Amino acid sequence: MPAQKVFFGFGAHSGIDGAPELLRMVRQADRDGLDHFSLSDHPYFGGRLDAYAALAFLLGSTERIAGFANVSNLPTRPAPMLARMVTSLSALSDGRVVLGMGAGGLWNRIADMGVPRLSPGAAVEAFEEAVTLVRKLSGGGPPVTFQGRHYQVTEIEPAPVAAPPVWTGSVGPKSLAATGRVADGWIPGHAADWLSERYRTSRPVIDEAAAAAGRDPREIRTVFNLPGRITERPLAATRDADGRWIGGSAGQWIEELTGAVLRHGAAGFTLFSPDGGTQDAASLGRWAAEIVPAVREATARG
Repeated sequence: MPAQKVFFGFGAHSGIDGAPELLRMVRQADRDGLDHFSLSDHPYFGGRLDAYAALAFLLGSTERIAGFANVSNLPTRPAPMLARMVTSLSALSDGRVVLGMGAGGLWNRIADMGVPRLSPGAAVEAFEEAVTLVRKLSGGGPPVTFQGRHYQVTEIEPAPVAAPPVWTGSVGPKSLAATGRVADGWIPGHAADWLSERYRTSRPVIDEAAAAAGRDPREIRTVFNLPGRITERPLAATRDADGRWIGGSAGQWIEELTGAVLRHGAAGFTLFSPDGGTQDAASLGRWAAEIVPAVREATARG
């Protein structure tokens, strides 16, 4: 199989007060050649921008960078309308959108929005149905009738635009298996990385489900949410006592990420600050100017 592209991006919080800075950072990342930016999707927090409104504005203000909600709050965004949103964004941005999908996490707050509470099992069923329905309502073809347990549509015309890649935030065994059956990418939960127990035990569930569905497991690529510090000097230890990556110098990042791609099959990285928020502008600049080009070059050589 030919070498596949490795994705490099950054994650940002989308507070309303920080909107001008968010726009500046995304535009700079676009100029610097990063592949994607991601925004969280928590519509029950009044101080945050709506993820999809923000994505539309930011994609319209850039030229090359892709955007996605990491991950879409599916219970508050019914799948047929989500299909219309992402295919419209794809058409307007020349395909610069990824569909991040999850079954729903903060159910107490989700229910506060007037959305019926689902059991964990039902939430995963709805999640898999939603991915399937978004694909059916994309790419043209005859009208779609879909009668699932959670979604039903009758004679709905698909958009003539292909569905974007679907990256999921699956955590539990049932949702991991759904990822193997229907998704294009997986974002390990809780910022777990390639050396974590979560990754070691979760990825085989995806692979087994993909193979059972007749898919090549390598089709489902792993893109890591990766918090950490970018320091001026090398750190004595780049991982904490629990084995979690904490960062280091540019050289240490380059060595670690190159190994993650070549030895562990990592397909991409979304950079966050050590506390899980947006990296400062200086660190994001070093990520784009020093670390990303070096890892791209090293992994291209193999």
